[in-house]
Amino acid sequence: MKNLSFLNKIIFLVNNIFALLFIASFAEPYVSPKSFPLLSILSVAVPLLIFIHVLFIVYWWIIGMKKQFFLSAFIIILAIAFSYFPYKFSGKDVISGNSFSVMNFNVRLFNRYHWIDNKNIPSKISDFIDQNEPDILAIQEYYPSKDLSIHLPYKYIEYKGEKKDFAQVIYSRYKIINKGSLDFKNSSNNAIYIDFIKNSDTIRVYNLHLESLGLKERNIEINGLDEDESKKIIKRLEAAFIKQQSQVEQFIEHKNNCNYKVIICGDFNNTAYSWAYHHVKGDLKDTFLEAGKGFGKTYSFLKYPLRIDFILTDKKFKVNHHQNFDKDLSDHEPILARLSF
Repeated sequence: MKNLSFLNKIIFLVNNIFALLFIASFAEPYVSPKSFPLLSILSVAVPLLIFIHVLFIVYWWIIGMKKQFFLSAFIIILAIAFSYFPYKFSGKDVISGNSFSVMNFNVRLFNRYHWIDNKNIPSKISDFIDQNEPDILAIQEYYPSKDLSIHLPYKYIEYKGEKKDFAQVIYSRYKIINKGSLDFKNSSNNAIYIDFIKNSDTIRVYNLHLESLGLKERNIEINGLDEDESKKIIKRLEAAFIKQQSQVEQFIEHKNNCNYKVIICGDFNNTAYSWAYHHVKGDLKDTFLEAGKGFGKTYSFLKYPLRIDFILTDKKFKVNHHQNFDKDLSDHEPILARLSF
């Protein structure tokens, strides 16, 4: 520290603060939002913290400060060692004649309120689904549209709200032998499930849509983030994380009573660093971690990439392929996995 200028001492102090924040994020999956809701906000910030440490590494290397360089270098090593690094450099694509495909897609009401300047979004989504031919398709934020045509023979749809125009759906190429809804209370979000038979095995597929964080890009862009608005956002996030915990606890209790192989699709409205993801995943496989490549982005907030949509599978499944699609059809990106067993 003696050789650092006053400015670099301040920068190194900030570097240490960001290092402590990153280390604190390791506790986040194990600390329930109900007991410490503020900590849950770190689950959204982890990729940003890692990027900041990359910038610190570049800065200290350029100015030749080797000792200070090692702090952020150590953080990056930790991120890689504990699978926190948000980028995967290699994927997997195995051809299997016994495989079947599962797609997850939050369609944002098929552009009902014209967020995207394109009137043909429902038909384009239909075409996209037809081109990729998923055997199982889980949709969040479904809205009945006359322009929608999905060519899968079986489906289970569950509406929420008094108007019955907002739903979750699971489509299937295989005959549905059982279905149900968990009916999350005081929420427009929900979890539904179907059971089907493949190769003499009964498989359960859940479509899980956890509570939204309630952040609107346009409000932040227009109003900015003054002190009052920042406090409101933090309170809103804390309330959403606590509600997510209740939904996850209800979901896990239901899932634990199932003796079949399980596949969980969904929009978790939270990242892979969160308490919610950690507890829903348990000992299941994350298809992106098993076979995906790149950042795995499924949603952007103010151009900040997030992976909040997932396909999780029973350990008995082999994950042969995972794909993220960069499509301007919703505010979420669809994902597809190919599985076999």
